[in-house]
Amino acid sequence: MSETLTLPGAVDAAALLSLSDGHHARAVRALGVGESGGHLVKVYALEKPGRSAIDMKTGLDIAGRHLALGGVRGSLGLSVLILHAGGDGDYVIIHTWIEGHMSDLAIFVGPADDPAGLRPGRAGLAPCVWEAAILAHEREAFVRHVLDGDGPIGRRVSAWSADVISGEVR
Repeated sequence: MSETLTLPGAVDAAALLSLSDGHHARAVRALGVGESGGHLVKVYALEKPGRSAIDMKTGLDIAGRHLALGGVRGSLGLSVLILHAGGDGDYVIIHTWIEGHMSDLAIFVGPADDPAGLRPGRAGLAPCVWEAAILAHEREAFVRHVLDGDGPIGRRVSAWSADVISGEVR
């Protein structure tokens, strides 16, 4: 049997319990692979029950403006795009593999069902628990197929692009 920790003052027990009570699975669908801003982009829709993500073309258009400057950030040309129809609005997450085993992340936020209203998120904003589940899968797929894969890079990238998560994430 484990002991119960004494929680320091910064731990907001009521807020944590409230999050726990409202936590639920979200649907995730792979929408395919496209090109945007000179990058190969694997696209996902992530949807709160009762909501629909923005369409792939709109998402790729938004991502393209960010990805067009990828060379300046050391981009390797492979990205993941998450179109998240959340409970409090829409989110577009652009995750790009860059030099030195690193990644670049951009998050756009806006009101529900208003793609023109999406703007860069505030400094320090990071993926939510559902988005992070997709990115965890994508990290494993990138390592498995591209970094640790065998054969020509075109075959490795094809294997990476076909390795998707679908169903639900918690």
